[in-house]
Amino acid sequence: MEGRGHFVPLESARSTKHGVHRGMSSVTIPPPAFCHRPLEAPFRYLFGPGPSNVPPRVLAAGGRPIIGHMHSEMFGIMNDIKKGIQYAFQTSNNMTLAMSGSGHTAMECALFNIVEPGESVLVAINGIWGERVAEIAERMGAKVHTLVKTPGGHFTNAEIEQALAKHKPVLFFLTHGESSAGLVHPVDGIGDICHKYNCLLLVDSVASLGAAPLLMDQQNIDILYTGSQKALNAPPGTAPISFSERACHKMFNRKTKPVSYLLDMTNLSNYWGNDGKPERIYHHTGPVSGFFALRESLAILAETGLENSWKHHTEVAEYFWKGLEDLGLKLFIKDKDLRLPSVTTIAIPEGYNWKELLAYIMKHHRIEFTGGLGPSVGMLLRIGLMGYNCNKANAAMALAALEDALKQCRMSKA
Repeated sequence: MEGRGHFVPLESARSTKHGVHRGMSSVTIPPPAFCHRPLEAPFRYLFGPGPSNVPPRVLAAGGRPIIGHMHSEMFGIMNDIKKGIQYAFQTSNNMTLAMSGSGHTAMECALFNIVEPGESVLVAINGIWGERVAEIAERMGAKVHTLVKTPGGHFTNAEIEQALAKHKPVLFFLTHGESSAGLVHPVDGIGDICHKYNCLLLVDSVASLGAAPLLMDQQNIDILYTGSQKALNAPPGTAPISFSERACHKMFNRKTKPVSYLLDMTNLSNYWGNDGKPERIYHHTGPVSGFFALRESLAILAETGLENSWKHHTEVAEYFWKGLEDLGLKLFIKDKDLRLPSVTTIAIPEGYNWKELLAYIMKHHRIEFTGGLGPSVGMLLRIGLMGYNCNKANAAMALAALEDALKQCRMSKA
C-alpha cells in the first residue's frame, strides 16, 4: 500500500514450494471502494408489513457495548427476555426462548424439532406462510396434507376437525396473522380440537403478536412463535418461541435427531437455561446486540400492557380503514372482525399499475408500502401501522400519500 486509498501490488513476491515468503505480499485483491466512505442509510417511513421503524429507546439498547454471549450478565438478560416472552405470549411454559434469527428460523425450529420423517403434518394454507411450512415439512420427509383457501379465506373449526380426523397428523399449522393477505385468523377452540386427535397446534404470530389478542395457554396452543421486527419494534434478527409440555414430550422423545444442529432444542434449551442443568454450555454465539434490543422492546410492551396495545392497534386500524374507504378504496378483507390490525390490505384500484403507485409513494413521500406476497401478488397493496408506527398521525400521512399517488398516477395502465 502506498499513499491513501491506492493499491500497489508487490511484484517482488516470490513463491516457493512452501508457499509465499513471509514479508512478501500475497494480497492481489484491492480494498473495496466503499471502505473510504462512511455508512449511509436513508430515513424511510416503514409502513409496509415489516420491518417497522424502531423507537429510539430500542435503538439505544442495541447500541450498548457488547458483552460476551456466555457472561453471567448476558444470561440475566436472556432470563429477562424469557419472562418478557412469557408475558407477551401469555404462557407459563418453561421452554420459552428467542431464536437467533428471523421468524423463519423459529418456524423451522418448530418443524425440525417436532416432526420426524414419515410423520403426518396438516397445514392450513391461506397465504404464503402456510405454503412455506408445507414446503419445509415436505423437504424434511414429512407426509404433508393441506387445507387450502385463496388469500383472505379462513377455516372453520369444523373444516379443521374433519381434516384432523382424516389425516391424523402429529402437528397442525395455522397462521394467526397472515400478513400476505391481511387476515387475522380465529384461534378459539382449535387447540382443543387438535388435542382431541392427539395433535399439536403450531401457530405463527409474526405479524399479529402485540397487535391482536392471542393467549397461548388459554387457547391451548402448543408451539407459538413470532418475530422481533413487527409490532414488537425491535430490529429483525430474533424470534421468540415457546413450547408447551405436550410439545416438549414429543420433541424430547424422538427416535431420530433433528435435521438441524443449530436449531436442535436439546442444545438450545440448555443455552437458555431451560433444561434444569446447573451450567450452560456453549452452543452458538447468540446475537448479543439483537438480544439487547429484544429485551427492551419486550419491556416496552409490558409497560404499555398487552390489552392496551391490542386496543390501540384496533383504534388506529379502524381510523385508517375509514380513511381508505373515504378515498374510494376497497379493503381486501371484507369482514372487519377478520382484518389484521397491524397490516391492512387494499384491493388494487382498477386502472392503476400497483408497482407505479408504490414507486411514486416511495420517491415523493419516503414511505414504504408493499404489494402482495406469494399467492397474493397482483391482488392487493399492504400497509402496516404497528408498534412504534401505530398512531393516527402516521395513518393520516399514509392516507395523504395514497391520495397523492392516486391523483398523479391516474393515467397508468392497469
